[in-house]
This record gives sequence, C-alpha cells and structure tokens, in this order.
Amino acid sequence: MTAADVAAVTAANAELYAAIEAGDVDRLAAIWDTTDDVVCVHPGWPSVSGRSRVLRSWAVIMANTAYLQFFSTEVEVAIDADAAVAIVTCEHGVLARSDEKDTGFGETARVVASNVFRRRPDGWRLWSHHASPVLAADDDQEGTTER
Repeated sequence: MTAADVAAVTAANAELYAAIEAGDVDRLAAIWDTTDDVVCVHPGWPSVSGRSRVLRSWAVIMANTAYLQFFSTEVEVAIDADAAVAIVTCEHGVLARSDEKDTGFGETARVVASNVFRRRPDGWRLWSHHASPVLAADDDQEGTTER
C-alpha cells in the first residue's frame, strides 16, 4: 500500500459523497465500476445488485432529496497486498431535507459506511457501498472496541 494509492482511494471516496451531495447522477455513474457485479445497500433498504439498478436507486434518492450533506469522520483506508482492492470505512453526520420549501436543517442522522473499491485501468472504481444508520449513542455501545 503506497501513499499514492491511499490518496487516490481517499479522493475516490470523497468524490462519491460530493457527487451525491451535488445530485449528479452522471458524476456518480463515473465513480461506480462498469461491471454488473456491483452492489449497494442504502440505510434501511434491501441489497441492490447490478449497475443499472444501483444507479437507478441513487437517481430515486437524488430526485426525492432537496438537500443532502455529509460530514465525514473516522475515515480509514485499507488496501490489499496486491493493491487491487481497497476498503474505506467511515462515519457520517448527514443533513437531509426532502422538501425544497423547507428552509430549516431538515433531518439529521448518523451513518456508518463501508465502500469497496477495485483498481481499474482508469483508476479506483466503487464496487460495493454499504451504509447503515447508527441507532445507539456512543455510550450505549457495549462490547465495541476503541479504534
């Protein structure tokens, strides 16, 4: 794992969330691997498999969300020994608003995510995204380990 690999994977991960915040489906499509074995799990959703179905799921979310912003923390990158696969784990504070007429902050949530990237000739591409809501406060998480 080189510093350049870590920087490239970190940038690809940041671009994922920037594309979602911008509501740009084409930009998001450029991040996902072009193979049909991609998979995505949105918080509270069943697993979505296949590139067209995954991109359609994001299009639905973007079409029904007036505002979405991520505040990422605890971003960690691990790259396999062959430098072909990378996993990014992160936590997000999420601000969302579904109604453009609402001028408040809307809903807030805490989410943890795992993003798996594959190295391709044109760079790191997202292979799997899994996000889950955090339902317990930090003090309520017995049995978890410190990072």
